[in-house]
Amino acid sequence: MSASHDFHDPSRYEEVRVSPMYLAGSNGTGDIGFAPVAHWPHHYLDDGPCQLLVTSPDQRIRIGWFGDDFELWKITAAQEAVAPPRWTATFNHVSPPELVAALTTVLAQDYATSDPYENGRFLANPSVYWSDAVQPLLDAGWQLKRTYGFIDITAPDGLAGVEIDTHREGPGEGPGSQFITLWAGPRGWGTRTEAVFTYRTPSHLIAATAAAMTKSAPVVRERHMIHREMEHLVTLTPFVPLAAPRTSRSPTPLDVRRTAVTEAVRRAARAPRTAADLRVMAAQSRTTTPAQKRSAVLPPTAAAQTPVASSPRRPGR
Repeated sequence: MSASHDFHDPSRYEEVRVSPMYLAGSNGTGDIGFAPVAHWPHHYLDDGPCQLLVTSPDQRIRIGWFGDDFELWKITAAQEAVAPPRWTATFNHVSPPELVAALTTVLAQDYATSDPYENGRFLANPSVYWSDAVQPLLDAGWQLKRTYGFIDITAPDGLAGVEIDTHREGPGEGPGSQFITLWAGPRGWGTRTEAVFTYRTPSHLIAATAAAMTKSAPVVRERHMIHREMEHLVTLTPFVPLAAPRTSRSPTPLDVRRTAVTEAVRRAARAPRTAADLRVMAAQSRTTTPAQKRSAVLPPTAAAQTPVASSPRRPGR
């Protein structure tokens, strides 16, 4: 099939469920990643590579979306709005936005419980134990391998992992500072997800992002969003939206009459009948006039409209 025909193929725009999530790639928008902080101030920028900047109300936390860059997301936190960032997390253009949402969810929670005069948990010092940042992966059975200056943890399928550089030194830091990279997919411009955390990123924020990589629930994408080199590595199933719940309607007058008749029949069936009762009922049926029979089966609305003769006026005293 030629590229031009493939581009116009309607099936390319069908929604599918993709698993594992860490190989689903980007969906081309930042909606999912920004959802946990949707109530924070939004700044739409016309100039420069950053197209949307969402900040905490005091601007200590900044979440930028760079729609046309390799580093699609850049997230920072600082002690003050005008202070340099204490830590930075970047997600490249292939990263699933669900990974970003895992981080921004915890950031929003940290900020909501922080004191404006305190640093807040989002500025906490990272643990001295590297395992605290990647414990969800170890708990999920990912394989650990140590080499000089590096720690590698790999998913059972070998298609995702984390690299911890314990040898690199950051500004103002001594030996042993850690740079952590979460990755997924084979190496390549359009196939490799990379999320990089600098050396002072709080461990619980990295752990929250890593935990999202262990989730088995699929995510929704359009078929054309899946890179051709990734199609044989993921499971695609048709997306079937959940049916809307059926709303109960108010009963119509016909429903009311049918219910009343049904209940009357049930009561009559349960009522005891003697031979004398049956003879009396038969005699009444023979002596009932046609008009009386018609009035007996008038619907409630008609019965309500039938004029009722007023009772004789009692003489005044």
